[in-house]
Amino acid sequence: MDENKALNSSRFKRVCVFCGSSSGKRNCYSDAALELGKELVSRKLDLVYGGGSVGLMGLVSQEVHRGGGHVLGIIPKTLMNKEITGETVGEVKAVADMHQRKAEMARHSDCFIALPGGYGTLEELLEVITWAQLGIHDKPVGLVNVDGYYNYLLSFLDKAVDDGFIKPTQRSIIVSAPTARELVQKLECFV
Repeated sequence: MDENKALNSSRFKRVCVFCGSSSGKRNCYSDAALELGKELVSRKLDLVYGGGSVGLMGLVSQEVHRGGGHVLGIIPKTLMNKEITGETVGEVKAVADMHQRKAEMARHSDCFIALPGGYGTLEELLEVITWAQLGIHDKPVGLVNVDGYYNYLLSFLDKAVDDGFIKPTQRSIIVSAPTARELVQKLECFV
């Protein structure tokens, strides 16, 4: 097999990325969004995301689009004025509400990756983890743990296992790595 083909082949076609509609206060977050975009392009993976043109959402979507990947943004009509400023990239699908947004994002994706973000990112992430726990899907879920951003969440999950609220086998639903490249490699091997 051609080495480039092996590097660029993937078990996934479309990756859903959850991330902030803000860029955060540190450059490492923007850098990680751009790195994830480049990683998706290098593996010929399409992007499904929240549809915004601002913050980390805007950076990752622009990077994938610039690299020739297909971008599908799914956004509730009520958030269009807040999360879309200026030009959007790729295909933007307007939906009725947040519930429909998450269902559509999940339906169009083969795996899920969270970059840093706030309440919305965390809520989307925890929902797809819960769906995996309940057997609603068997798609891998990963965190780009940029400079330890998600350390406290991972510690909380370990505490929930220790205290009997999450089964040890269910703790492994979520995969994390400090960089996009390492995370995508781990997700490719996830069973």
